[in-house]
Amino acid sequence: MMNQAKELYEKMCDARWLGIVLLAVGSFFYLGTILPTGPVSDIDLTGMSVASLVFLAGSILFFLKSKEYRKKLMEHEDGEEYFL
Repeated sequence: MMNQAKELYEKMCDARWLGIVLLAVGSFFYLGTILPTGPVSDIDLTGMSVASLVFLAGSILFFLKSKEYRKKLMEHEDGEEYFL
């Protein structure tokens, strides 16, 4: 039982960190679309915009997954000691 709580905690932390990394990468792509850096073709601009949206959407999904793992961990009988 304790092993399952630890596994849920690790998954929660991993999903949160992956969400943070995807948020940072998506933000850099977004900054690349709004900051002028010289002549940029429409294809490059569209590619960066799509990449930004994909990374930011992935970030949201992983934050939601982390929240789901946190909820499961709180419901687990041994899960509360990971939050103390």
